[in-house]
Amino acid sequence: MLRTAIKNTLQSFEKGLLLSQKPLGLYAIPGNRSFHAAGSSLAPRGGHDTAHEERPRILITGSLGQLGSGLARLFRMRYGKDNVFMSDIRKPTRDITSKGPYIFADVLDYKCLQKIIVTHRIDWIVHFSALLSAVAEANVALAMRVNIEGTHNVMELANQYGLRVFIPSTIGAFGPESPRNPTPNVTIQRPKTIYGVSKVHTELLGEYYNHKYGLDFRCLRFPGVLSSDTHPGGGTTDYAIQIFHDALKEGRYTCYLGPNTRLPMMHIDDCLRSVVEIMEREPESLPVRTYNVAGASFTPDELAAEIRKSIPHFEINYRPDHRQAIADSWPEVLDDSAARNDWGWRPEYNTKRMVTSMLNDLRPVYQQSHGIESDVMTKQQLTVAA
Repeated sequence: MLRTAIKNTLQSFEKGLLLSQKPLGLYAIPGNRSFHAAGSSLAPRGGHDTAHEERPRILITGSLGQLGSGLARLFRMRYGKDNVFMSDIRKPTRDITSKGPYIFADVLDYKCLQKIIVTHRIDWIVHFSALLSAVAEANVALAMRVNIEGTHNVMELANQYGLRVFIPSTIGAFGPESPRNPTPNVTIQRPKTIYGVSKVHTELLGEYYNHKYGLDFRCLRFPGVLSSDTHPGGGTTDYAIQIFHDALKEGRYTCYLGPNTRLPMMHIDDCLRSVVEIMEREPESLPVRTYNVAGASFTPDELAAEIRKSIPHFEINYRPDHRQAIADSWPEVLDDSAARNDWGWRPEYNTKRMVTSMLNDLRPVYQQSHGIESDVMTKQQLTVAA
């Protein structure tokens, strides 16, 4: 009996070696864990576990960018702080590390990512690591590595370990041949920036992996995202963030896009909610793997007019630069009817509410500053109060 047991053990070991030698991508470990989907409500899920419910363990790459910390906060409210791992190659602040796990993750290092997935038993990956449009154009070689090679690593590992993966796309995935108003969910794309090319590559590769191997790939095409929590990060739509800082700090802003450049935008609360909602949908309820989502579309001139309702003396000047050509190749209005119909997407912020939220969030920051900034704020608030 001992001899038989040893023989069986050796056969099992040899079988494992053969499996481990298969090329990556030729097999995937099926994801067989069942996670509770909380629907569209983003209320906290409570602090207890039940026998029938298992919470996903989530890795967010590039989490020190515009969206990472906010999404981590939402996921931690729903699934527990120890189940959500923020990661980046940058050193985090104490505030970040005090709120939950933070680990170093270089998306260009395949083994590093693989070790994280195995060690921390990751079930979902939200892949935010990327160079944004204007920065990518200034360093095409690095953009190719981060936006394409990094995405390859994430997708291959997600396929190998049977993970659910979300990778965002943007309006940058469209080009001048695309219909601009509105831009359908499925249409000609042909972007003219390396950023856009990398996003189309991500969309098509994810859909291929889904079709070929059953990878649970999910993707949303975001417009410009307005957030008061982070500073502009090199995107062409970032004028719509900087304008609020300069309005409160100086009372004036010089815009690098022309006054009538219409682009789709959304508030960060809507943006993060859309990620949570699509990640919690059951795979069979998503006939499409890449969706447009949007909030409102406006021009710099229209945005400035809305700001003047709260800051009457605000001035805006226009000095278009190389980013104008990028903006002119992007959608003016996104058609997000597919997301609305398939999984109930509904934005909560229009232009007026976005402006109100941004000003309310940033006012306390500049009220606490000194010198010119403090004087500008005081005068503006007195005018509004009168």
